[in-house]
Amino acid sequence: MSQNINFKLFLYLISLLFFSYFFLYLKYPVPNDSTISEWLINYEGGFTKRGIIGQIAIFLSRTFDQNLRWIIYILQIISCSIYFILLFNFLKDIKHNRLTLLAIFAPIFILYPIAEIEVLARKEIIVFSLYIAYLFVPKIKYFKKISFILFLILAVLVWEPVVFYLPLIFLIELIENKISKINFDFFKIIFLFIPGIIVAFYIAFNPITSENHDLMSNILKNEFGETCYMSCALLKSKSTILDQLNPIDAYTFERVFRYIMIFLIGFGPIFILFKNSILINKNIIFLKNFSSLFYPAIISLLPVIIIFAIGYDWGRWVNISYVFTAIFFFYLFKNQYIYLNQNIKNNFLNKMSKKIFVFLFIIFCFGWNPKTALTGDIASFPGYRIPYKTLSFFIRGHL
Repeated sequence: MSQNINFKLFLYLISLLFFSYFFLYLKYPVPNDSTISEWLINYEGGFTKRGIIGQIAIFLSRTFDQNLRWIIYILQIISCSIYFILLFNFLKDIKHNRLTLLAIFAPIFILYPIAEIEVLARKEIIVFSLYIAYLFVPKIKYFKKISFILFLILAVLVWEPVVFYLPLIFLIELIENKISKINFDFFKIIFLFIPGIIVAFYIAFNPITSENHDLMSNILKNEFGETCYMSCALLKSKSTILDQLNPIDAYTFERVFRYIMIFLIGFGPIFILFKNSILINKNIIFLKNFSSLFYPAIISLLPVIIIFAIGYDWGRWVNISYVFTAIFFFYLFKNQYIYLNQNIKNNFLNKMSKKIFVFLFIIFCFGWNPKTALTGDIASFPGYRIPYKTLSFFIRGHL
């Protein structure tokens, strides 16, 4: 069964990677594309948040005398390719049940950025890849620890809200290192997080000045013919944390209720898995008094509420939160730090006939997805829309 699932997962990821290439190719020449705007942020006007990738793009553009937007497109293609390769190697050879299949093929996981192309190849994909790559690093004395420090610093420089997901990462470190009490080994793990957190604090409290932003914008315009718009422009108008807070009237009952339901339904399978997950080592600090990983996972996600308070891209935040949560669960499960109790075998999904489960699988995994923005409604049937748009372009020459 494992080899059969691996092959289907491979086909699924290859298909999504093809659609990623296709939609990125359509997006990159669009003057107001949201993804490109984020990749234009750079250090030409001085240090600023999320500028490292844009600076690399500018360096490559100057070095090879190529159009900056084309360079960004190539970097996005490379980023997506690396992510999908890492993801396949991370998810393959897992001992599957019906819940793990629903969790992996959930519409708020791998499928989401292709269903909502405003999210496709945003910078968090680099952070996901960095973290998965770190989890593959062999446990060789100081090599693993140095790798973690570098991973976190680089991740913060790429996309600083990664700090809100550190509790999940911290739990993995506690479990993997078998930390049972507050001792020297515990503080060694704490130390690993400090350099990245310092960089995050520096970014948060040292926003780019108006003059430096103008300098960056002028270099983009005069040297590369690019306008500093959307995400790039927001560095100036929303430079501080307080500036980024959403207005109270954005939180209507309808919107908040919609996203509560999206969260409960989308995370449903993985929450059930957490509820039935038991640590092999029951002596891990902070986890000793919990019968499963459900409440520790929920508590670890609480800081993410801050992201929802400072940005409108709630669908995107759901996707990012799910990716980190899925990495957390499947890493522990695949490496046998946890096991699933007998309730999993007796859950209602296993009592369904194969035909009914396949129907449920298709509806749940390919029948819906949240829109990117808080104000957006639920989108329907991404499993149909994505190939339909692609075929329409090849047949008609436009979407």
